[in-house]
Amino acid sequence: MIFDGKPSIVGHRGFGSGDRAGYRENTVASFLAAVGCGLPWIELDVHRSRDGELMVWHDPVAPSGEVIVTRTAADLAAEGIATFTDVLAALPAYVAVDVDVKTIIDDAVDRPPKRTHALVADVLQQEHQKRRFLVSSFDPSAVVYLAGRREAIGAVALGLIAGSGFPPRHAIPAAANLGLDVVCLHTDLLNVTPEHTIAIAHEAGLEVLAWSPGPADAVRLTAAGVDAVCVNDVPGVLAALASVVGSRG
Repeated sequence: MIFDGKPSIVGHRGFGSGDRAGYRENTVASFLAAVGCGLPWIELDVHRSRDGELMVWHDPVAPSGEVIVTRTAADLAAEGIATFTDVLAALPAYVAVDVDVKTIIDDAVDRPPKRTHALVADVLQQEHQKRRFLVSSFDPSAVVYLAGRREAIGAVALGLIAGSGFPPRHAIPAAANLGLDVVCLHTDLLNVTPEHTIAIAHEAGLEVLAWSPGPADAVRLTAAGVDAVCVNDVPGVLAALASVVGSRG
């Protein structure tokens, strides 16, 4: 079992995407704000820098407008972008981390040890015994590569992310046939017969993470059996789910 709460609530980029209550996404302050609300999981994005550091940032470009992979870790730190290892060091060990691997076009041609997924494997080799991880990506080759490194990275869970152009009828068999553990479905993919979709995923041996539902959708998907919700409105989702539990009590 990967998600031991039903659902587990995952803080999307920390306290939520963008700027939420003064916390900028993918920063230590944002992650700690989510943890302070009692969340057992946070989600973050990693890109690689020019000098081979994994940087916690969603977009392919920095605030300066420069492409992340063309800048050194020191350059990016000056713009307020933290390294993956620094973020992990700042988080309590009991907090589980969902890593969204942002592969780039250079991963097609750069030397294999420099590629984003290889750098992720290197960090996981050092960190996997310290906390729980889910590593997921829109790029199936990234998680397949990590599946081949099981001996080095331990029992790290692996997932496939599916956006609006990758419906469950493709995403669920893809994740199952690739031997993954989780399918991460955008909330819009669960608007029709979510109970059936989630049941099929469970039958295939997959847990289901939905991203990024608001409070009402989080309640709806919880009733449908989802295993985790990766959310932007942390206080709102917590309150909505608590009210449902309270009404049942």
